[in-house]
Amino acid sequence: MEALVSPIKDSSSFLNTSTIIALSLFFALLCVCIVIGHLFEENKWANESTTALLLGLCAGAVVLLVSKGHNSRILVFDEDLFFLYLLPPIIFNAGFQVKKKQFFKNFTTILLFGVLGTAISFCIISLGAFLLFNKIGVTSLSTKDCLAVGAILSATDSVCTLQVLNQDETPFLYSIVFGEGVVNDATSIVLFNAVQSLNFSSINALTALKLLGTFLYLFFTSTALGIVVGLASAFIIKTLYFGRHSTDREVALMMLMAYLSYMLAELANLSGILTVFFCGIVMSHYTWHNVTEKSRITTKYVFATSSFISETFIFLYVGMDALDIDKWKESKASPGTFVAVSSTLFALVLIGRAAFVFPLANIKNCIRKEENTKIELRQQFIMWWAGVMRGAVTIALSYNQFSNSEEVTNQDSALMITCTIIVVLFSTLVFGSITKPMIEAVLLRNRKPPTADATDNASLEDLRLLLIENDGPSDEGNNQRGPKVGSFRLLMSHPTRTVHYFWRKFDDRFMRPVFGGRGFTPHVPGSPTDAANETS
Repeated sequence: MEALVSPIKDSSSFLNTSTIIALSLFFALLCVCIVIGHLFEENKWANESTTALLLGLCAGAVVLLVSKGHNSRILVFDEDLFFLYLLPPIIFNAGFQVKKKQFFKNFTTILLFGVLGTAISFCIISLGAFLLFNKIGVTSLSTKDCLAVGAILSATDSVCTLQVLNQDETPFLYSIVFGEGVVNDATSIVLFNAVQSLNFSSINALTALKLLGTFLYLFFTSTALGIVVGLASAFIIKTLYFGRHSTDREVALMMLMAYLSYMLAELANLSGILTVFFCGIVMSHYTWHNVTEKSRITTKYVFATSSFISETFIFLYVGMDALDIDKWKESKASPGTFVAVSSTLFALVLIGRAAFVFPLANIKNCIRKEENTKIELRQQFIMWWAGVMRGAVTIALSYNQFSNSEEVTNQDSALMITCTIIVVLFSTLVFGSITKPMIEAVLLRNRKPPTADATDNASLEDLRLLLIENDGPSDEGNNQRGPKVGSFRLLMSHPTRTVHYFWRKFDDRFMRPVFGGRGFTPHVPGSPTDAANETS
């Protein structure tokens, strides 16, 4: 952390006074963000992210004026602060609060967009950067740097998606765009790390296969680690039942094990984002139902509050860092160059996202037989629009690539960082502000009455009856059974329903007796049971 003022020595205190001043100012700005966000709660054009960004820009401008143009930063952007302390509570709470039924119903689409879509976007942005940057005047970027730019700008802003999309009003879009954002962030970081480790002197056909193998390994091992830690927390709390002595231990154990899952993933060079996300899903399905009623209420709001503060902190942080006068001076670029590079990067982002959203959605529609499961053109447009926003992951990767680069000149490194910040600010302020009213205009005005839950329940019941009927006697008598429908045939004809049906049977028979979950009622003498929570 770098403070605005020079350190003031005080013999009565062992703390750095400048750090205290910087943190005090920053927390005061957080409080102002919360108040302004509350006042604009009903405004369809404003949200917490845009409010925090604008306030951060204003605060940075004030600091710049007070320091007479020498420094605009109360705090310096730090990758460790972002990845280790701010991002985990946001992703964990998203997994903890996500509607699991809707998420896993669209899981294949999420993987299709998050993995294959990100790879397509990565290729287009990298190719565009390689072909266009020399013409603009950015001449010191190598092939490796262009590939890194593709990975950096392929990372969508899943944090901003949480604020501009509502999973109650638009459950399908929320599950697709946010779920894709989580997988996309993990894929982008994997691609970025792979670019750093590639030997460009000996690239061959096996390089792509190695890259694919690395991603599959990271995806499955990261997911498995999150599931294992989540199940471990459920088993420990169910078996030992801390609630008979203190609910504080239950809450503390859930919080610490959630954060431990992220740290273990980072320690093993896995994707901490995927690990903590699936840990949140498992904890909400099992662990949360094993604790006492007070702990349920406490954890629900503690996780949500931590996520909210981290989100606001990130956007305020990015807004203030955008006016880093040292980076702007170091680039020594003209306003025309800034506009040209930023416009090129943003155009590549738009083209890269459109190149996979519309084709993949239409391919998915051709595969799906049921009309009500197809992705409409207006939904495709919102998915393209909402996914254009870039955020702190993009800035963090940009700093990682260009702040200490030995191959790129200092001027071009500073230019790439500042232009990346411009893209993040523009996409968040413009696209983030317009997304809510656009969803209302395009989707919600002509929205049909929601029937998803009823349809899903009926479908599961129909599937169960189909299994029973095919196991029963045939119409010809003689107590002979009719031809039995195989599991593989059902999986091919009703994949989502079949997997959901057999998962529920497996969960009820094997998982919940061991790990608890819905239906497990911890006994606390003198404490009433919250039936509403048990059936949620």
